[in-house]
Amino acid sequence: MLIIFFYLFYIIEYYYWLFKLKDGFQAYKRISFEREAYANEHDLNYLQKRKFWNFKKYL
Repeated sequence: MLIIFFYLFYIIEYYYWLFKLKDGFQAYKRISFEREAYANEHDLNYLQKRKFWNFKKYL
């Protein structure tokens, strides 16, 4: 995913959750990229075995 599309999707997803939950911190925690990062933060080899577009699992 190109950087532009990453940020575009990130912002769209953030505002989606912000309007739905009415809480900025909870909206941040519900972003699929952040959920994937928090779920795998203890796996030091995650980036080597991660599949492309794997964040879709966290949508």
